[in-house]
Amino acid sequence: MNAQVTLPVASGKARRAAGLFLIGGILLFCTNGSAARPAEAAKPAEPAKPDAAATYVGSEACGACHDDIFKAFARNPHQVVEKVKARGWQGKACESCHGPGSKHAESVSPDDIINPAKLDAAKADRACLKCHLNQPSQANRIMSAHAKNDVSCVGCHTMHKDGPGGGEPGFAPRKPAAINKQCASCHSPVWAEFQRPHRHRLTENAMSCVDCHNPHGSFLPKLQKTASANEPTCLKCHGDKRGPFVFEHAPVRLEGCQTCHEPHGSANPRMLTRHEVRFQCLECHANVGAAAAQSGTLGGVPPAIHDLRSPRFRNCTICHMKVHGSQVNRALLR
Repeated sequence: MNAQVTLPVASGKARRAAGLFLIGGILLFCTNGSAARPAEAAKPAEPAKPDAAATYVGSEACGACHDDIFKAFARNPHQVVEKVKARGWQGKACESCHGPGSKHAESVSPDDIINPAKLDAAKADRACLKCHLNQPSQANRIMSAHAKNDVSCVGCHTMHKDGPGGGEPGFAPRKPAAINKQCASCHSPVWAEFQRPHRHRLTENAMSCVDCHNPHGSFLPKLQKTASANEPTCLKCHGDKRGPFVFEHAPVRLEGCQTCHEPHGSANPRMLTRHEVRFQCLECHANVGAAAAQSGTLGGVPPAIHDLRSPRFRNCTICHMKVHGSQVNRALLR
């Protein structure tokens, strides 16, 4: 016997409510859908127009607005870029560093031109090293302390105008006074060392920082220069200390002059790192000092010839005169 299932029949009021709900949904779809805006749906979307690439306009176009810079650049050493055909920038020297200038010429907006002064140090240096990388004085620029500390080329060089300090022509200071002022603007603690009683004569402008340092970089620490190919730059002026010696004082050869001297300035005579010569020597010859502390004499076994109780033996250089090296005596006596 089959069971029959009887479904409830909806009332007329329920059927009318369901019909109204269905009609409302259809109208909502038409209102928000594309059928309500047939004109817009039929119109195809326009593709975005790519910006046209900037082109070169020449230095004359730059000079129309930047007249003062254009005239100063004519006296600048970089003017060679404008004139020498072999460099490939004849008539476009401005754009060799600032990039194509057509957009900037139209909009006059600084955002449409490259300004090396506003770039980070690495990008600004790449612009300069396009020409200067193969020059000996700039060869170590990438590995220099200035580059590692984000000091770019334009931090010290004025590209367009006369160099700082006394209106010197060019893009870098040349006279000692201007060079020292430029370096001291960042290295104020080092400049303070030159105010000590015993010092190199930088404050009198008898020499400059670049006599001893290469600001573009060096293989030696502290950007030190070398003299005569591979000698310390101190020997450029202190030639009487130049070797080679038959009997060398090892620290001079291995560690350099700064082992005993403070190169910028010192409160001690002869720019020594210690106020008495004996203390300077005992920094390395400590075994001699230990023996002297036990017996009162240098050598440890009295009677010794170095009696520290006597003032005449307290200055080692009275006898050991050739402390930088000797040609005739192993003990550096003469």
